[in-house]
Amino acid sequence: MSDILKEIEAQIAGLKTGITRQNVGVVREISDGVAKIEGLSDAMLNEMLDFGNGVMGLALNLEETEVGAIILGDYTGIKEGQEVRTTGKLLQVPVGKALLGRVVDALGRPLDGKGPIRAEGANPVEKIAPGIIRRKSVSQPVQTGIMAVDAMIPIGRGQRELIIGDRSTGKTTLCIDTIINNARLNKAAEDAGDKTYRPLYSIYVAIGQKQSNVARVINTLEEYGAMPYTIVVVASASDSATNQYLAPFAGAAMGEWFMENGMDALVIYDDLSKHAVAYRQVSLVLKRPSGREAYPGDVFYLHSRLLERAARLNEHYGNGSLTALPIIETQAGDVSAYIPTNVISITDGQIFLETDLFYQGVRPAINVGISVSRVGSAAQVKAMKQVAGRIKLDLAQFRELAAFAQFGSDLDERTKAQLERGKRIVEVFKQPQYQPLPVEIQVVVLWTVQNGFLDDVPVEKVKDFQTKLTEYLTGRKTELLAKILREKALSDPLVAEMKAAVTEFKQTYR
Repeated sequence: MSDILKEIEAQIAGLKTGITRQNVGVVREISDGVAKIEGLSDAMLNEMLDFGNGVMGLALNLEETEVGAIILGDYTGIKEGQEVRTTGKLLQVPVGKALLGRVVDALGRPLDGKGPIRAEGANPVEKIAPGIIRRKSVSQPVQTGIMAVDAMIPIGRGQRELIIGDRSTGKTTLCIDTIINNARLNKAAEDAGDKTYRPLYSIYVAIGQKQSNVARVINTLEEYGAMPYTIVVVASASDSATNQYLAPFAGAAMGEWFMENGMDALVIYDDLSKHAVAYRQVSLVLKRPSGREAYPGDVFYLHSRLLERAARLNEHYGNGSLTALPIIETQAGDVSAYIPTNVISITDGQIFLETDLFYQGVRPAINVGISVSRVGSAAQVKAMKQVAGRIKLDLAQFRELAAFAQFGSDLDERTKAQLERGKRIVEVFKQPQYQPLPVEIQVVVLWTVQNGFLDDVPVEKVKDFQTKLTEYLTGRKTELLAKILREKALSDPLVAEMKAAVTEFKQTYR
């Protein structure tokens, strides 16, 4: 009898009642990818909600009697009265080097048919930006390979530089050139076994673009060997507004993994105008109060919390960086509209691309007068600082003088000389797409301009002179280029060597 009692006692002691507490609500209304849910009393902001059938949602509106959630995926199967459960988890996306070379959607799911991604972990899509204590001032350059940018509007690692302009002015091309140039630098450093070079990995986020345009960008990156160093996040025009709203945050989360692990990354948001429109659409369906141009009141916070995640961390936190290049599309060059002024005030400078310059054949069509980098020469190598110091001022003055010279023919000699020099600077800064220039060649070319070697070359021959000089340098003066790259500053012996090389080339130039 005692044995039976002991056995019963043991069973009672080991008995688990299995009571679990679940937070369950029901769908009251579903429309345009947004669900209104009643009965979810303990939902968190940005919490994942389970609608069953593998469909998930994201809680965005927490009201007194209901929760407003955006649906991640196909919402057509969701019915009124359907049960919804909280998960206690925040939305996360896969991160790590396994994503390099892949095309993914806003949730990190592969779109390229290359099989599953074996990620090194997951990062939350929404994350508080690094504080001031964790940051360090920007001092290392992002070499874009575009001479006009590297010389006059330098971008540093950890900076936020806005690229703004009307449609079809070369905004995406400028960013793709930057990706291609850095992929080449990464590959060259890998092949040379250079352990001191810090590779820059790129994340290209396409928001609300035509799928044909995205496919063209991916083909370009593959053609120029940049895809192994790039992640492409796509939320195309045919995707839901929810995916377009989440895509930049997913790209930032992927970039933050590199930054937090002591590496450098570059994230391009193409473009944030369409992102703001997608957010406006979601907000209006959620019945949030609308403000100027029907955007919700927190549209500034939407972009500020995204762009503040770009930073340069100090040595104590791994010395990593995340650089952001947001793109904004303007209407008829109006930079004073709502979203453009918001993003200009958030970023550390802007590159303004102008339609008129583009159609005049000045490409990249950068308006030097209102383009600025608030990091300035801190993000340039010393050699570039030495040769590019006055060039921005010269070019800005040339634009003013050129406008003035249209009305007056009797100009003094000094003004004429300035105009002639300006014309040659404009020619030098013209650059075909997908042909980024290494920084050492940029230094020699700019030094040539500054020291008057082009003053007697006809304006229409300047581009030909520059092309042949580049061929001459890469073919016969590789040691000089290597010295500039190694020393990163122009000493007197190096300047003398450069002068001898350019003089020798000029004597043979026809």
